[in-house]
Amino acid sequence: MQTKPASKYDLKDLHQAIDLFDRKIAYCQTTEKFDSDMEREEALRKLETRRGTLVKRALAAVSEGIECDPRYLPRSMKNTAEAHSTQPQESQC
Repeated sequence: MQTKPASKYDLKDLHQAIDLFDRKIAYCQTTEKFDSDMEREEALRKLETRRGTLVKRALAAVSEGIECDPRYLPRSMKNTAEAHSTQPQESQC
């Protein structure tokens, strides 16, 4: 079964999903109520696993040459993109 090749719009959607998971993780760490610390750690682990999968897909799309607009980067990925842009190497986005 062939899958549709990724486009810059798919990458934008991935970045929005990553940003959403960043906010969910922050909420889970600070505000959300849990009965125990183990439940909190389990919920965080699940969220971080899902976010990690999305990040891998986004990085794979960028490595395939799909252009992305830096203004759509999630806040958590802007710091790494800025670090790459200050180095003489080619930027990820």
